[in-house]
Amino acid sequence: MTPTWYDLLGVEPDASSDEIRAAWKAGIADLDPTDRRFRTLNEAAEVLLDSDRRAAYDASLEPDDEAEPQPQAESPLTRQKLSARAQRATTVSDGSAETEAQLEAPDETQPEHQPRTTAQRAIPAWLLAALAVLVTLLLATAGYLATQPSDAAIADSTSEAQSAAERAVTTILAYDYRHLDEDQKAAGALMTSDYKKQKYDPLFTQIAANAPDLKASVTVEVVASGIVRSGEDRVDVLVFVNRPTMRKDLTEPQVYRDQVVVTMVEQDGDWLVDDLDTNALG
Repeated sequence: MTPTWYDLLGVEPDASSDEIRAAWKAGIADLDPTDRRFRTLNEAAEVLLDSDRRAAYDASLEPDDEAEPQPQAESPLTRQKLSARAQRATTVSDGSAETEAQLEAPDETQPEHQPRTTAQRAIPAWLLAALAVLVTLLLATAGYLATQPSDAAIADSTSEAQSAAERAVTTILAYDYRHLDEDQKAAGALMTSDYKKQKYDPLFTQIAANAPDLKASVTVEVVASGIVRSGEDRVDVLVFVNRPTMRKDLTEPQVYRDQVVVTMVEQDGDWLVDDLDTNALG
């Protein structure tokens, strides 16, 4: 039996999104981004963390019900023969000279298919109404699908978002105590106003309060990245980074290794950071 995405992540089919995300992060934590298993686990998480794609995937795992055998319909030709025999039997009983052999022979003058009567050809009104509703639904579905982005458009958007995420983390996660205002301004240009106001600015206020005394500076190096979830205007990107950090109490930079899930959204043609979720790799 082919293993499912649930099997690859080691979770049950009814696992919650938090359980799936935790299993995925644990699975890729020690893998090199070029490892085939790294890409496979990312693909499994991408499907199972998207509610619509997960529902479709779960449906594909359910076995089809076995079709029930249908009773064999009586052949129209058989019904025709029986009818002809009955009519000829009546003729014989009335004194006709037709023999039993003639009763057994098929009537070659009769067409194989009898025309339907007017009553048989009538279509019920409820069936016409149902067909009208079905046509309306099909037209509505076709109109909706016509407005949806193509696979090529989503692929292009995903690639652009991934590149933008790699550039953004090198600026947003970096700072230098000698020019904190410039660092904050540069980072703010790469994120949405909501994320800047609600999360980034409060965090940077704490950094700015301590960095000068510690003479702290942080640079960021992108090691690799991958797609967690993709769409035309919203993409989650997993970025692996090294963060060399220098302070006055250190003689050489201390390197931190992090994995960062960056949520990118498209606004006015630009991909901006709308959230950052950082976990240390050790």
